Amino acid sequence: MLDVVACGELLIDFTPTSHAEKGKLAFEQNPGGAPANVLTALSRLGKRTSFVGAVGNDAFGQFLKQTLLDLNIGTTGLIMTSEAPTTLAFVHINEHADRSFHFYRNPGADTLLRETDIDEELIGQARIFHFGSLSLTHEPARAATKKAVEIAKNNHRLVSFDPNYRASLWDDEDEAKRIILSGISQANIVKLSEEEVVFLAPTGDVNEATDWLMQEYGNQLILVTLGAKGCFYRTHDHCGIVQGFKVDAVDTTGAGDAFFGGMLHQILEVKEDIATRTQTELEQMIRFANAVGALATTKTGAIPAMPSLEEVERFTKAGL
Repeated sequence: MLDVVACGELLIDFTPTSHAEKGKLAFEQNPGGAPANVLTALSRLGKRTSFVGAVGNDAFGQFLKQTLLDLNIGTTGLIMTSEAPTTLAFVHINEHADRSFHFYRNPGADTLLRETDIDEELIGQARIFHFGSLSLTHEPARAATKKAVEIAKNNHRLVSFDPNYRASLWDDEDEAKRIILSGISQANIVKLSEEEVVFLAPTGDVNEATDWLMQEYGNQLILVTLGAKGCFYRTHDHCGIVQGFKVDAVDTTGAGDAFFGGMLHQILEVKEDIATRTQTELEQMIRFANAVGALATTKTGAIPAMPSLEEVERFTKAGL
C-alpha cells in the first residue's frame, strides 16, 4: 500500500544563484513541479509515495527520474517521451523572496501524458491521490489526469487538489477558472493561495470565499496559505487562522507544496478522518504543516529545500 500517488508536472526550475558576476544573471538547475514537490515533502517525512507524469527523454528528464529515485519516490508511472523536451521554468525572486515563473513549454513533455499511460493499479493502492491544474491546461494530459482522478474516486481514495494557477500557461482565463473549479469539485482536500481565492470565488474575502466553495462543492477541508501570516482553514464544523513561523526566507519556491505535503502527512497520521478532528487537533496538524512550509523557504529551490521529519520536530519544539 502506498500513502500518496501524485499526477502532474515534473520539470526543471532554473533558480537564480548569487554566484554570478556583477551585472549578470546566473541560474542553477533544480528539480521541481508542484506535485513532485508535494511527494518530496511527504517522502522526506517518511511516507511511501509514487509519481505519475511525463518528462522528456533527454538529459533533463534523466536527471529528474534519478532525482525521484534518490528520494525514494516511485517511478513506475513516469513516462519518458521523445515527442517533446522536458518542461523548463525560470524562477525570478524579488527582494521579499517571492518568486515569479517564466515557462518553456510549447509543448512540454509534461503535457503529453496520455490516458493509456495511467496505471489503475498504482492509483488504486494509494491512500491519497493528489493532483494540480498544470496537467489540466492542455490535452492529452488533461484527459489523462481526469482518468486518474476517476480511478481514485472509484477506489474510494481521498483526493487532494492544489490548483497552483499559472496564468501564462492557460489559453483562456475563463476556461482556466471553469476547469480549476471542476478540479475542486472532485477533491476532498483543497489548498489555495490568497490570489487563487480572488481568482476563483465571487468574493476575495477568504472567510466568505471558502464558505462559498464548501457550500458549492462539499469539500472536507479547504486550506488557504497566507504566506508568512500562516494558514486559514475551513471544515464543515470549524474555521480559523493558524499563525505561521518567523524565519529568514531566501526562496519561497515550493513553500506551498511543502506546506501541503506536511498537511497530507498529518492527515495520514490520523487515519484521514478529518470530519472527526476537534478544532484543537486540526490546528495542531496545520501548525506542523506551517513549520514544513516555513523551513522550505530557508533554502533555495523547491525539492532540495524540503525538510526531514527530525528537522520539523526540532523546529516546532524550538518555536513553542
